[in-house]
Amino acid sequence: MMKNVAKIATCLILAFTVGGQVYAVDGGNPKKGKHLYKKECKACHSKGDAAGELTPMSKTMSQWDRFFKRDMHGAQPDVFKKLSDKERLDIQQFLYDHAADSDQPQTCG
Repeated sequence: MMKNVAKIATCLILAFTVGGQVYAVDGGNPKKGKHLYKKECKACHSKGDAAGELTPMSKTMSQWDRFFKRDMHGAQPDVFKKLSDKERLDIQQFLYDHAADSDQPQTCG
């Protein structure tokens, strides 16, 4: 009986962990997102620029989720207005997939 409870608890924890990550970004194309990031974001977010360096590794997966759900570029909201919803999703997927706590953290060099 106790073994079954432990197995169920483990499965639920795993489902919520994996499910939460899948829910975070669904449908974006990280390869297109990387190209768009380099084209649209990197010009202002390179080392030494006024906007400050920003790479996928600058945030964790949950921080990128919050950024795209709430902030959407706070001080410069017009930056995202020229991008389609699909393009924003692609950038979000790239950033999420290569965040600091992901399996493949990346700087976007």
